[in-house]
Amino acid sequence: MAKPTIDKKTAAAEPEYPLTTLAVVAPIVGWLIPGGGHILLKRYVRGSLLLVSVVAMFAIGLGMHGRIYKPNGGDILDILGFIGDVGAGALYFLARIMEWGDYLAANAVADYGKTFLIVAGLLNFIAAADAHHIALGKKP
Repeated sequence: MAKPTIDKKTAAAEPEYPLTTLAVVAPIVGWLIPGGGHILLKRYVRGSLLLVSVVAMFAIGLGMHGRIYKPNGGDILDILGFIGDVGAGALYFLARIMEWGDYLAANAVADYGKTFLIVAGLLNFIAAADAHHIALGKKP
């Protein structure tokens, strides 16, 4: 029976990305403060653009009387809406404390506002993952 061999070229071609403290802290800061992870990594332009984008989308969603989902174990769409909303980090917690977004969808504009709020949170999740990849060195 032949022994399995490890191709040294393949093993050497796969770079290792050490898990550093910054690789853990940057996505957490980036989730709590939109763009904060990028600013922590000295990517000021990208961090500022993310901050403006997420905050603007969240504010537009609130301005359109969009509903902010609360944590519950009910309908799957409510659970997914909550996950999308909580992605906005501190903005979500501020809105819940100030009782913003406690509206019922009275018209189509409110439904679009709800979508703006969810997409702002999802964009922030993607930005936090991007900050993690930059901190690991996977992305220049």
